[in-house]
Amino acid sequence: MLHLPLSGFSISFRTLTLLTLLGTGIAGYQQPARAQQPTTSPLIDKSAYSTNKQVITRGQVLFQTNCATCHNFRQKGIGPNLANVTAEVSPAWLRTFIRNAPEQISAGDKRATALFKEYNQYMPAFTALPETDLDAVLAYINASQNRESLTTKADPMGESLTDPIPDRLAKSGLRLNLTEVMTAPASATAIPLARLNKMEVLRGKPDRLFIEDLRGKLYQMNDNRLTEYMDMARERPNFIHAPGLATGFGSYAFHPDFNKNGLLYTTHTERAGTAPADFAYADSIKVTLQWVLTEWHVSNPAAPAFAGKGRELFRINMVSPIHGMQEITFNPLARPGTPDYGLLYIGIGDGGATENGFDFICNSNKRPWGSVMRIDPRGTNSRNGRYGIPATNPYAKAKDQTTAREIFCRGFRNPNRIYWTPDGKMLITDIGQSQAEELNMGVAGGDYGWPNREGTFVINPHGNMGRVYPLPANDASYHYTYPVAQYDHGEGNAISGGFVYSGTDIPLLTGKYIFGDVVNGRVYYVDSKALALGRQAAIQELDLALDTKPTTFQALSGNKKTDLRIGMGLHNELYLYTKTDGKMYRVSGCERVAH
Repeated sequence: MLHLPLSGFSISFRTLTLLTLLGTGIAGYQQPARAQQPTTSPLIDKSAYSTNKQVITRGQVLFQTNCATCHNFRQKGIGPNLANVTAEVSPAWLRTFIRNAPEQISAGDKRATALFKEYNQYMPAFTALPETDLDAVLAYINASQNRESLTTKADPMGESLTDPIPDRLAKSGLRLNLTEVMTAPASATAIPLARLNKMEVLRGKPDRLFIEDLRGKLYQMNDNRLTEYMDMARERPNFIHAPGLATGFGSYAFHPDFNKNGLLYTTHTERAGTAPADFAYADSIKVTLQWVLTEWHVSNPAAPAFAGKGRELFRINMVSPIHGMQEITFNPLARPGTPDYGLLYIGIGDGGATENGFDFICNSNKRPWGSVMRIDPRGTNSRNGRYGIPATNPYAKAKDQTTAREIFCRGFRNPNRIYWTPDGKMLITDIGQSQAEELNMGVAGGDYGWPNREGTFVINPHGNMGRVYPLPANDASYHYTYPVAQYDHGEGNAISGGFVYSGTDIPLLTGKYIFGDVVNGRVYYVDSKALALGRQAAIQELDLALDTKPTTFQALSGNKKTDLRIGMGLHNELYLYTKTDGKMYRVSGCERVAH
């Protein structure tokens, strides 16, 4: 993917007409009509860019394939906004940067270094890109410059918050001691070396511990050794894991009665158009890929390797590769005979719809995008007849037949982890856009605000989404459910879900919900007892040490972007691991330290 120097995701010519819809529907705000046009530096010679229509069309195809995951001409996101880039830097600089951005950064180029500092990741080098293809990409980027960028307009929302949460997170005075356990098998030759993701314990006689690599492998972990249990690429030939960004083997969940019925559930990605989608949108809007939920019947639940057959429960289209179906899970506290037993929770992100100008896709209870769904995988009363709608779902008895009755709660950008605390709280971590990272308490029928809210702030889905604003005076009338803990992007860029420590070996951690930040690898905690709707629990940072020597995950992984994940083992011990290098660590102790 091209992280070009000025963000976001792909935007078609048709999409840009939506930019006229500035701010309609933003709860609590009316917007004055005021704007200023972008300016072009007279020092930039743009004659180097081709104006041939065929070249530009070729460049658009290449841009959509290679660049649009991280960039558009509307606003910044994973990478910088390209709306005015050819007016701000020379063609020669752009060519050099695209060819080898890491080299430009290492050489100390001022602009390249500033971009790396802002986005905390390298754009990969494209040294093998044919010269004609590079010409075409640059021609398309330049041809798109006359489109009005949201970042060049005067803010119709008024004054934004430059520092949404000014108070910095406090140091806890506690330090986790890590012990290196192992390095997972590399599934690539370039970073991230192993895309380790979800760890789950399968209770039984004996208990078993599993972890998956997003590139397609599900492993069982025995004595600090990983053995392959399932290969998604072998089971589903249409499986894809590119371009990364949580695509691939998204999640898995064992049915509570797995040891008897052998039912395993998985999510994975396939190419757009592989099969008709159960959840789709207007065909004028691009489909980048599809997420698929599958139920597998394992022939022998006790076997050390998977063998069985699967049936598709549903598939859903996504506008872009981001924010997919990254979490499926059963409530581990539900007992046989209770209403929640055997019901599958499914976290579905907005698929990048909002950043691409299609916020209506994830802004309604008539569509599943941006929600946590709850289904009965053994039922048949869904629209496609392959699963059930629980009678206890908040919309199960909705009179409007267009309502998505699968929805348990909604209003999320990227609900990437769902977890129940030992005392019964349902926690949902939601990765934010540009300002806030959220820890939410799940409640049936709750609306968590996206795309009109990010954390406890207003965001404009039709405007510059890099900005947030104070809540309006009449905010209570919108009945949003707000996070029980949050931090802003002065502390990190993407929340990594965690667990409440309930082991017996480390008393200092008892009752603490321990989580972290995906990008910078910092580790935090909140007291589980302090988590309550209507207020913000205090987040504190934990120091780290490897075998008693102070360290950080950026130092351990040798990378600014650590891709930190957290898991819980067989005996409620905590594991921390990084996709960057595939190394896994066990939390072996905790001590008090002075600051």
